Parts: sequence; structure tokens; C-alpha cells
Amino acid sequence: MSELINWQNPITQMETKKESRNFIDLIIEEDLSNKKNESRVHTRFPPEPNGYMHIGHVKSVCVNFGTASKYGGKTNLRFDDTNPIAEDVEYVESIKKDIEWLGFKWDGAVLFASNYFDQLHEFAITLIKKGKAYVDDSSAEEIAAMKGTPTVPGTESPFRDRSIEENLDLFKRMKEGEFDEGTKVLRAKIDMSNSNMHLRDPLMYRIRKAKHHQTGSTWNIYPMYDWAHGLSDSIEGITHSICTLEFEVHRPLYEWFLNELEVFCPQQIEMARLNLSYTIMSKRRLKKLVELNHVNGWDDPRMPTVSGMRRRGYPAVSLRNFANRVGVARRNHVIDVSLLEFSVRETLNKTAPRVMAVLDPIKLIITNYPEGQVEQLTMINNPEDETQGSRQVPFSRDLYIEREDFMEDPPKKFFRLGIGRNVRLKGAYIINCHDVVKNDNGEVTEIHCTYYPESKSGSDTSGVKAKGTLHFVSIPHAIDAEVRLYDRLFMDEAPMSHKDRDFLEFLNPDSLSVITAKVEPHLKRVNPLDSFQFMRKGYFAVDADSTPEHIVFNRTVTLRDGWKKK
Repeated sequence: MSELINWQNPITQMETKKESRNFIDLIIEEDLSNKKNESRVHTRFPPEPNGYMHIGHVKSVCVNFGTASKYGGKTNLRFDDTNPIAEDVEYVESIKKDIEWLGFKWDGAVLFASNYFDQLHEFAITLIKKGKAYVDDSSAEEIAAMKGTPTVPGTESPFRDRSIEENLDLFKRMKEGEFDEGTKVLRAKIDMSNSNMHLRDPLMYRIRKAKHHQTGSTWNIYPMYDWAHGLSDSIEGITHSICTLEFEVHRPLYEWFLNELEVFCPQQIEMARLNLSYTIMSKRRLKKLVELNHVNGWDDPRMPTVSGMRRRGYPAVSLRNFANRVGVARRNHVIDVSLLEFSVRETLNKTAPRVMAVLDPIKLIITNYPEGQVEQLTMINNPEDETQGSRQVPFSRDLYIEREDFMEDPPKKFFRLGIGRNVRLKGAYIINCHDVVKNDNGEVTEIHCTYYPESKSGSDTSGVKAKGTLHFVSIPHAIDAEVRLYDRLFMDEAPMSHKDRDFLEFLNPDSLSVITAKVEPHLKRVNPLDSFQFMRKGYFAVDADSTPEHIVFNRTVTLRDGWKKK
């Protein structure tokens, strides 16, 4: 297994102190050796507040914050809030919360592209005065047709040669709200025959008469991403603007704008984005899942959002470790979701206390155990971490065990309970099954056993052998708990790869099942997000819906990857 990179403090037991270098590190180290940018390292994380942050953003957060931290630099959090129609304060607050939960902290105040709207407007006027930008009355469809294709040059707009005075007047009137949406845009005047389609007179501003979550109704025009992003980087003094590979073809435009305006030009660096099997990474499509009620909100534990994974019980350190394992590459590839699940198991194995919970209970009576007697068994909370101590678990005559742990006529290699067979009850005694009770349908409803009094764990002198060990819950002490069994949201490994089919066709109808389990009384005092290993069943976390009277557990991940068998 590859060694993990520690992106950011705090160092935890799951992260190593040894650091390795990737191609971004090598670029920065060369810049530092050449004293470029006054030997500064300043990155930024620039999410658009049009949805909740997902696992793909986790990699970007780790790279931007971690790289700056590694070289003693700074990282800005700047929201790309240039489209008021899709953005909301709810998304801003959720992203801030997610970043802090992941263990990172931005430098200074939270920033917004809208902080720079006045400056961006002045820069646009500068380009118009240089004859490098013009107002175009063409429709969106006409502009798209003018663009041409990668192999066919574009055609110039009939409005391209407007005078500087006319462009300044029209742009001013656009800003003042005189024109309707879609009637005019501001375009850069570059080269309609350039092989890079992004340099064929790209849009800089469009009319949007919508209330903005930061600036209210002040503006009637809003900047396009390519115009706002590079200038925001420049204004903030960002030294290394780390993007994903799809922005590589945008880099010439990024540099053209900044060079034409003769302002500071950060270095844009592109890396591979995170693609995960059985997962979609499109905020637009995730929003569709929410709006069509295929999931119960952005924080549904089946969603690949950070808030969903947090609610499901994924530890923050496991997400950082996953991002470290994926690493930084120059080529896109798909990561198996089982690597994410492995990282979660690895963390929880060392941190989650072991408890007993019976998910599909069947009654077991120890007929020779004294009726009404209760023993308190000492159970180690986590054999991986002795500092977690121990707890007392009640043992009595009447117990619940898992229905799947019993067979009337078991095959030879079934090492659980059957008639005439011995098994050990975890931390307690060896029992032997001698009878069952059935209902009118012939289904077993009750299992009758005897126990060996000298076989108690830790002081066994019985000489009796048992090949299997079962967990249990004492019936008089059992607590009912709602357990939500989450599975993968999609059945298809690549639900977005089918061009002729809707991704919704691949939703897993069994992605959630809800049961009532019997759990040990120790679990009566739990808090939301507390994590536990239910012995032999998987890892579970307390849901925010829980109350002292109604405890709810979410299955975080199974003990093993069962999908390979499926």
C-alpha cells in the first residue's frame, strides 16, 4: 500500500508525518528556488455556491490547503458567485462547514467574486477602451453558430466593429438595466479563427435581472466565469491557481485577459479530477436527485456530498486519507469506490467501540440457566485501542441472536448454531441447542439451549469445544433502535456513461432499507455522529434524527466489501 501524505494539521493516528512530492510540489519548489512571487505560495479554493460540496471537491480542498500548508503559504476561500440564478446562502454556509469539518481553515475572511464586481466592471471598460471588447446584440443561438467548430473557423459578429464610444454607451446602459435579458452581451475581441475555441471572442458579461445573495439588486449584469476567475486570482495575489484538467484549454484565455490588462498573472496548474465508480459528481444532477425526492435531501447518507458522508458516519480523517491515496495526477481515471470504503473501515477499525446489536432477532432461551438471574459481563470496547476501556454487558436466560446464525440442519462448514451443536456466546458461555419452537407455518420462532456453567469466557474449565462465536443481546435489557441499512445509490459502475439512457434508470431500489434492531443497553446514551462497530455486522453511526426515546443508526459501511461477490 502506498504511503499516505499528511496534507494538513492536525496529525492523527491515521495519517503519517512523512510527505511525498507530486508534480505540483515540483513546480512550486522550482518557483521557490527561483524566488518567483517573492517566494510566496498562495492558493485558493473557489467553489460555486450552487450546491453542496461532494467527494470530488474533497480532493481539491486537500490539494489547495495542503499544498499551501506544506510550503508555509496561505489559502483563500473564495466563492465564485457570478450566477445569482443558481446560488444560495444555504450552499455558502454548508461549504464553509464542510471545509472546517475536514480539518482545514482558510486565511483571513471568506471572500466572494462579488467583492470585486466594481473592479471587474472597471477592467471591462479598460478593455473596451483598448478596442478589445464589444457589445454584441446577437442571440445565444447566433453566437454559438458564429463560433464554428474545432476544424472550421468561426465567423465575426456583425456588431464586432462597433466604435469604442458606442460600446461604452451600450455597456453602461446594460449595467443600468435598460435592456432585457438575452438581448446583449459583452464579448472580448480576440480571434474568431483561433484553433482554441475559448479564444473565439468569448463572453465577458451577460444581463441577469436577479437578486444576488451578496449584492442584492445592485447589478443587472454579471461576469462570466473565465472573466471573473482569473481577475479574482490576480486581485488576491494568488501565486498558483490549481484547477482540474478541463480548464487546461481555458488557460490561454486566463492569461490573455490578465496580460491585456497588464496585471499580475498567477500560474494556472491543471490536475486530474476525482472520478469515482458507482457515483455521480455533477451538482446539477445531484440537485435533480434532491428535487425529485429520490433521496432525502443533500445530506442523505447515500449522497456523495460531504454532509451526506458525515451523516453516514464517515470520519473526516478517512476522507483526507482517501484523497492522499488517490494522489495528484495529470491524467483522468476512475477510482474504485471500494478504496474510499477501505479508508473508512481502516479509520473506524481503530476508533469505533465494539458493541452488540441484533439486526434480525430470534429468541433463544437457555433452559438450564436460573430464571431471573443476571450476570454483568466485562467487555473490551476496542481491542485495537486499550485506552477505550471496557463496559458491562448484561447476560440472562432469555437472549436475542441473529436469525441467520441458526439452522436446524446445518451443513458441515456452518460454524454457527444448529441442533446438537455447540457455540460460544461472546464473552459468556458455550451453549448447545437441543430443541426449537415453530409457528403454524413451520418457521422457527424460539431456540432452546443448555449452557455449560464451567465454560465462562476467561475462566473456562469445561473442556467443551465450540467452533463458532455468536453475539447476542439480553431480552430484558434490550433497547429497540431504528437501523437504516444504506447501500450504494447506483447499481451501475458508470451511471453517466450511457449516452442513450438517463442516469436515473440506474438507481439502486435497495439503496435503503429500515429495520428495528435490538441493541445492548450501553447504547442508550449516545450522541449524533457517534460511531460503533456492531460486532460481525458492520460500522454504524448515530443519526441526527435520534432522540433519547428513539435511537437511529445509519450503516456507515459493512465489515467487508460485499459488492465484489454481488
